[in-house]
Amino acid sequence: MCDLFKDPFAPRLKPMHQSPVRENLTDYFARVRNQSAALCEPLEVEDFGIQSMPDASPIKWHLAHTSWFFETMLLQPYLSDYASFNDAFAHLFNSYYESFGTFHPRPERGLLSRPTVKEVFAYRAHVDAAMGALLAQEDHDNRDDIGMRTVLGLNHEQQHQELMLTDIKHAFFKNPLRPAYRTAAAPAPADSAPSPEWLTLDGGLVQIGHEGAAFAYDNESPRHKAYLTPYALAGAPVTNGEYLAFIEADGYRDPDLWLSDAWATIKSEGWCAPLYWEQRSDGDWWRHTLSGMQPVDLVAPVSHVSFYEAAAFARWRGKRLPTEAEWEHAASQFGREGHFADSGILDPRSLQGDAANHQFFGDVWEWTASPYCEYPGYQRLSGPFGEYNGKFMSSQMVLRGGSCVTPSDHIRPSYRNFFYPQTRWQFSGFRLAEDR
Repeated sequence: MCDLFKDPFAPRLKPMHQSPVRENLTDYFARVRNQSAALCEPLEVEDFGIQSMPDASPIKWHLAHTSWFFETMLLQPYLSDYASFNDAFAHLFNSYYESFGTFHPRPERGLLSRPTVKEVFAYRAHVDAAMGALLAQEDHDNRDDIGMRTVLGLNHEQQHQELMLTDIKHAFFKNPLRPAYRTAAAPAPADSAPSPEWLTLDGGLVQIGHEGAAFAYDNESPRHKAYLTPYALAGAPVTNGEYLAFIEADGYRDPDLWLSDAWATIKSEGWCAPLYWEQRSDGDWWRHTLSGMQPVDLVAPVSHVSFYEAAAFARWRGKRLPTEAEWEHAASQFGREGHFADSGILDPRSLQGDAANHQFFGDVWEWTASPYCEYPGYQRLSGPFGEYNGKFMSSQMVLRGGSCVTPSDHIRPSYRNFFYPQTRWQFSGFRLAEDR
């Protein structure tokens, strides 16, 4: 066994999260792991191995990688006499952890026809049984650290559950047959109440960042002060109908609206609408969803737009995007009302007039104007846990709030998602802001 496992990183992991979960840890583990398997039920075996672009991963790889995480971070250091399922998996299903040695190139994950889907599920069963034995050891000398790492691993798996849905959606979009992942949910009502009024906030010296005993990633801390000048936020995310007006006003053809890198991107990629949108011969716009091709719902939040597109739209409207401090300060004052993965809809929807909470959470991740970097006082963790968030603090932008494929118990006001500004395959949208 590698010497790395003889010196666990427990003291360095503690700042990442410190809380027990609200349910029995064994039940929590089973619930999250079973949900990953449940997401696979609509799939055929041929769907598990496809990789439609380097940013995406095959479903089979997600299932194996999340098991590798528990095997590597918990079972190998803490369960005596644990026998790995297959030693080669340490290389195949490591994602990017340099601390644990080599890993298979990300763009080539779709080439792994072996191990088979059957073997991957057997691997998961092997890991689950061993984790059950480990979690049953309530008198284990490292029980606290086992609990913290398990909670981290389950939140990590929920992130991959979201990626499983976004990745299979992209893969099905690249298929000329445009297959549906699942049957469409009940259609949304045809109309909607007027957009809620803008929210005006005084700003001032505020506190943002994680606080309390509940789980949070290290990049959400430390809680710190931020000064905000008075500002206003739109009462809801920008809708498909509003974005369609931007398209029809030739927004994609006006270089004055776009950042330099953005203009180069839309020209090289040929963008003229959000990802998954297609205009038919009769002029109507349709879009690819997890339920196949559907007419664009004009009252639903626009999704699958990049930071570049969000910023260009905001400039077109004479507004701007909110900073992440503004977003968190505002969102913390409202409940978490929105459509999450738990709803089963798996597509952004309007709140249909029930906008008391202004849809800060669920439906679409919201781009902010803030680059992804460390908070004041942040100290990057050492070893593999420093590779989870800290090493990516470069050239990316922050998104907030979760989406329609985010598990509802996985999100909070302080949660910081991050992607490169040209990214579009996530359920990413935005709301507008202005100075007051």
